[in-house]
Amino acid sequence: MDLPETRYAKSGDVRIAYQVMGSGRLDLVFVPGFVSNLDLWWEEPAWAHFFRGLAAFSRLILFDKRGTGLSDRMAGIATLEDRMDDVRAVMDAARCEQAALFGVSEGSMSLLFAATYPQRARALVLYGCYARHPTISSANISQHTELIDRVWGTGEYMARFMAPSKASDEAFRRALARRGRQSASPSAVITILRMNSEIDARHILPTIGVPTLVLHRVDDARITIDAGRYLAGHIPGARCVELPGTDHSFIGEREITDRIVNEVEEFLTGSRTVAEPDRVLSTVLFTDIVDSTKRAAELGDRNWRALLDRHDEAIRHEFSRFRGREIKTTGDGFLATFDGPARAVRCAAAIVERVRPLGIAVRSGLHTGEIEIQREDVAGIAVHIAARVVGLAGTGEVLVSSTVRDLVAGSGLRFEDRGSHLAKGLPEPLR
Repeated sequence: MDLPETRYAKSGDVRIAYQVMGSGRLDLVFVPGFVSNLDLWWEEPAWAHFFRGLAAFSRLILFDKRGTGLSDRMAGIATLEDRMDDVRAVMDAARCEQAALFGVSEGSMSLLFAATYPQRARALVLYGCYARHPTISSANISQHTELIDRVWGTGEYMARFMAPSKASDEAFRRALARRGRQSASPSAVITILRMNSEIDARHILPTIGVPTLVLHRVDDARITIDAGRYLAGHIPGARCVELPGTDHSFIGEREITDRIVNEVEEFLTGSRTVAEPDRVLSTVLFTDIVDSTKRAAELGDRNWRALLDRHDEAIRHEFSRFRGREIKTTGDGFLATFDGPARAVRCAAAIVERVRPLGIAVRSGLHTGEIEIQREDVAGIAVHIAARVVGLAGTGEVLVSSTVRDLVAGSGLRFEDRGSHLAKGLPEPLR
């Protein structure tokens, strides 16, 4: 599915950035939470996967709220009425007469829109939403604003409150920091939080007459489950689905993301797609630190952990350079996939050189073949072969199967023949 084109709808004197993708029979407007940036969404594979899942059964309309992302930046507080007008402007620009609204976190505007314009809202989906904010109020808003003044742009605020289980992951925090900086300024964030602390939409819940689905994580620390249960209990006929997990954000958790897509599809269409295993041709890379057990014993737990963190950061930098997709860590190495074998080989060679100043040696094994994508993991014979190849590699070596060698002809890469090897579990010798 091609990336959608960004367009602008005019809401009064404000321009609202929006995108349309998919060709389903129903229109679905995704109303973002807190802050967003349309461009950055598509740079993050987890967000792209989520939106493509929604667009598989709908015509999906995305937008950045006024004051955030690619929409006009502005001073002052945008009222709920202003935000409703923005949604109407986007729907009009997208030639959408009626749509289901999918509100995330800050669901008050979606609630008000559905109650005010039932002829334009065919259904309502609410994820992690509230009628009155359960953890931010006039009593503690100053603590939040002071924290934003100190740390906005570092990723600390969003990591702490949106995804506490990943707050210690430096790479994750750096990604959040970039997203935060490009989504809203500190002043805009403070304005949004102050408005959220004052909103109370409880009195409008009984007036909502459209079918409503409430999705909420049971142990959400930011927007507690009681807030979701209150919505479901006071919106006539609302259905509530409680999901496992502690993080307010679900992005990066493939199982939860797919569950949400499936629940929304079934709610809006009456059925859910039976997902076939995604099978694609890919180059699989395994990396491994040579003599890691010995080095860990020499350095001690604390120093070894610090060295591993620097090793992980270096390798992830190379994955980013060469368009690799990190699948998982393997203790002292990584499993990643690439859509091109030459890029994978060059990435592996770059990793060897990049970690050398750290005083460690990395070996790599690569194979190209069909893999099965399983949520946050990959499977298939190609993965097993790549794992066998890395086990045969020597210190500082990039060892590849003959399949990889055959597919990079003309790339300028040079290979040395290491012969055929019998590998456990494989019916034929591996060259």
